Amino acid sequence: MGRTATQFLDHLTVEAGLSHNTILAYGRDLKQFLGFCRDTHVTGLTELTPRLVQKYVCHVASGLKGENSARRALVAIRMFLRFAKLMGLIEDDGSAILETPKTWQRLPTVCNKRQVLKLLEAPSAQEPFYLRDKAMLELLYATGVRASELAGLRTTDLNFDVGYLRCLGKGNKERIIPVGKAAIEATVTYLRDLRPRLERPGSGGFLLLSRTGRPLTRIEIWRLVKKYAARAGMSRNLTVHTLRHCFATHLLSGGADLRSVQEMLGHVDIGTTQIYTHVDHERLRSIHKKYHPRP
Repeated sequence: MGRTATQFLDHLTVEAGLSHNTILAYGRDLKQFLGFCRDTHVTGLTELTPRLVQKYVCHVASGLKGENSARRALVAIRMFLRFAKLMGLIEDDGSAILETPKTWQRLPTVCNKRQVLKLLEAPSAQEPFYLRDKAMLELLYATGVRASELAGLRTTDLNFDVGYLRCLGKGNKERIIPVGKAAIEATVTYLRDLRPRLERPGSGGFLLLSRTGRPLTRIEIWRLVKKYAARAGMSRNLTVHTLRHCFATHLLSGGADLRSVQEMLGHVDIGTTQIYTHVDHERLRSIHKKYHPRP
């Protein structure tokens, strides 16, 4: 099965147009699944059964990484089995049986507007990278971009004269996202007052630079957000993706239409965006329960 898994990952790289990070994640998921198969003495594709796959997914869901990892593992396995069927290695890919259980769908964590404002104000003006980090946080909340997308932004992707940026998302799909006044002002100040001092010949035109002039990685952006979340006294679970969730939920609660939010987030399936409407319903329900005289 290991050889087929390698062929499958090569296929994703060449044919499917998935991002490098997504392919790496699928590779890790498959490696763990194949290890599980070996431990249960299953060595051939024809020996795989839906029951075995479901047993593995439940094993992942009950572990430290939880339900999100289980969902992604199931997607990776399902795609792998479809590839094996396409190659004529198995007769049934089991996809009808291996549907993602709806009970695994967990609503994303979202901060209220006051909490987000507290996070945006967490960088201190006394710190050497205050302007960069302020621009970073403002852009994350203003646009809902992923950490990898923000790390890949170049100065040429910004068009603040008309108030938008160009973003290269998953599968190298380009999208245009409007940018609000606060994020534009923070970014322009960083571009004028700090970035020229950080830039080196090898900076490559990237927007967010480290002290050595190289572009910030998505991991560094993730760590910076965690740092400022801790400083603001917010949940340890807050991540870059939390700001993406806040971006979508706050737009919808403010009256934005679902299709526009889908386009700004870069979701292929509107069902992925629709989960944010449920988040806002939960918020309204909690307010009703707290304040209505007859709960």
